[in-house]
Formats: sequence, structure tokens, C-alpha cells
Amino acid sequence: MAVADESHQVFQTIRTILAVRSYRDQQIPEDSLHRILEAGRLTASAQNRQPWHFIVIEEKETLRKLGEWSSYGPYIAEAAAAIIVAVKPGRNASTDAARAIQSMVLQAWSEGIGSNWVGPNGLEPAKAFLGIPDEIEIVATVPLGYPAQEIGKGIKNRKPLREIAHRERWDEAWNELD
Repeated sequence: MAVADESHQVFQTIRTILAVRSYRDQQIPEDSLHRILEAGRLTASAQNRQPWHFIVIEEKETLRKLGEWSSYGPYIAEAAAAIIVAVKPGRNASTDAARAIQSMVLQAWSEGIGSNWVGPNGLEPAKAFLGIPDEIEIVATVPLGYPAQEIGKGIKNRKPLREIAHRERWDEAWNELD
């Protein structure tokens, strides 16, 4: 029965996760950061290449600079921490990094830590600032922090399965469960 309970917990995490862009001024415990990184590290990758590198940022001034540089994530500056996800470009590297990011975001949420995925636009200055080699590409920044406001879990505007899932053939819609 433990397996069913665990799968239900995973589904609840997926069902309730929301993007968080505003954070409390509260440090994330080291063991939580470790589990979040482990979730990324343990993610499957094409041919087990594991192309990712994770840079954990907790220094407030660096977080402020990342927020300033980022085109899409000025709220990085408010986060308790952020993880820069980078890869050496190659076959499936970005896809594998995306898989690792999703694992980290889900692990964070399961621990009550909010996050979001921020694209790399504007982060060119971060490469030199953080000492990232030229041949390495930033895929995303994942800011982390405890949500500043209480947020409703699971309230999402998603298409119903019958509109996006098919059974056997395109013209056979997936039947919803009652």
C-alpha cells in the first residue's frame, strides 16, 4: 500500500504546483536545497549523459544582479536562493536540463518551497560574473523561496483531457473519469 500512497503524493504535488514569483525573506534549509539538487541529479537523461550543471546562488547581491539582468525574472532578486541550470550544448542537452528542472521544481513544491522557471534571456553578464565557461550555455534560472502569500493549491486553468488526449487514434478522444 505504500507504493499507492507514494504515487498519490507525487500526483498531489503535480496537481497542486503553481508558479511562485514572490517570496518571504526566509532562508531555505541546507537539507532542502540538497534534496532539490538531488532531484535534478537523479533525473533520467538521454543515454545517461547527465549534461547539466547546477550553480546554487544564495548570496543576496548575486540574486539581486540576476534579477536585474533577467528579462523575464526580476523577482529572482527576492528569492532565498536560485539555481542556475547550464549545459554544454549537444544532442538532447536542453531537453535533459528541462527534465532536471521539472524534478527540482516538484521537489521544492513538495517541501513547501515555491519556484518558477525563468528563461536565460538577458543573463549573458551572469556567465562571466559566475565564471561559467564560454562553451557552457545557461538554460534557465530556478528561483526558490517560501511563498510570500498564501496561495491556493490546485486552482489551474487547464484544458480538459478530452481536448488534448486521444485513445489509439487522433479522432478518438480520451474519456473523462466521473
